[in-house]
Amino acid sequence: MSLSAKSAPQLSVEARLALLAPRAGKLRVVLDTDTYNEIDDQFALVQLLLSPERINLEAVYAAPFFNDRSSGPGEGMELSYQEILELLKRMDVNPEGLVHRGVTDYVGFEKIAREAPAVDDLIARARSATPEDPLYVVAIGAISNVASALLKAPDIIDRTVVVWLGGHAFEWPHQVEFNLKQDVGGVQVLYDSGVPLVLVPCMGVTSHLHSTVPEIEKYVEPCGDIGAFLSMRFKEYSDNHTGWAKEIWDMAAVAWLLDESWTPSVIAHTPIMTDNITYSEDRGRHLLRYVTYVDRNPILRDFFARLRAFTSR
Repeated sequence: MSLSAKSAPQLSVEARLALLAPRAGKLRVVLDTDTYNEIDDQFALVQLLLSPERINLEAVYAAPFFNDRSSGPGEGMELSYQEILELLKRMDVNPEGLVHRGVTDYVGFEKIAREAPAVDDLIARARSATPEDPLYVVAIGAISNVASALLKAPDIIDRTVVVWLGGHAFEWPHQVEFNLKQDVGGVQVLYDSGVPLVLVPCMGVTSHLHSTVPEIEKYVEPCGDIGAFLSMRFKEYSDNHTGWAKEIWDMAAVAWLLDESWTPSVIAHTPIMTDNITYSEDRGRHLLRYVTYVDRNPILRDFFARLRAFTSR
C-alpha cells in the first residue's frame, strides 16, 4: 500500500506549527522501541514510566532490529518485547494491554505496510486523539511500526506527533545511522507522509548525552531491582571501562517531552531521504521541528532523582 492509496489530510502551516509546539500539561504518549538492541532504550522507558505527572504512557511497542544481537528483524522485535517485560517486572508494572509486539520485517523501499498488534494499536490510539490533545509517538528504533501505521491510516497525521531519534545532524558527513539505515524505505514514508515530526539526530546532537560507569554505579545501581538491572546493562556493553563513556541517546527523545529547554530546537524543512541514505534539500517541503542540542546534565539529574524517589518510597 502506498501513501497515495488513501488520501491523507493536508495540514496547513498553522496547524502543523501548532502540533509541533511544546505543549503544557499531561501528554498522551506511546513508545516504539528496539529495547534489546542497545542499553539506552531501557533508560528511556524507565524515565517515561517515572514521569506520571507529565506523561500518560498508554502503550509500548517492540520494534524490529537486525545486527549481531539478532538473527533478523523478527527475532530482534521478539527480543525487544521480552526485554520490555523484564523492565516492567522490575518496576512492578503490569504489561497486560500495555505492551504490544511489532512488525517482523521492514517496510522497505517497496513501502509495504506490515501487520502487527502494535500497528493496529497505534492507529486506534491516534484516531482517538485530537489536534488539541494529540498522541505523541516516541520512536527510538527503526521506524517500521510507525511507517506501517502511516501507510495503513494516513488520516492520523492531523492528531499525531512523532518524536523520532534517527539519522545524524543535517551537517554530518553521512546519514548511515543505525535506526535510519535499518529501514530507509520506512524513513521515506515518515518524511513524505506529512505527519508532524520532531527529529532528534544522533551524531552531532545527541552524542553529547552520555554517562560513565562511576556515575551509573553511584546514582543508578543502588536504586533497587531496576537500578541494578540498568547498571548491569550499561556495564556489560563494554569490556573496557577505563576512560569510557557511553551514549544513552534515546533519553533525548523523552527529554524533549519532559522539558523542551533541555533539547533546544528550531523549525526546519523536512529533508528528502534518498535511496542512497543521504539527505537532499527542498525548501518547498513541509516543516518539522529539529533538535539542535542536548543538555545532558538536567536530563540525567532528573532521571537520577526520579529513580531514587521511586525506589525509596
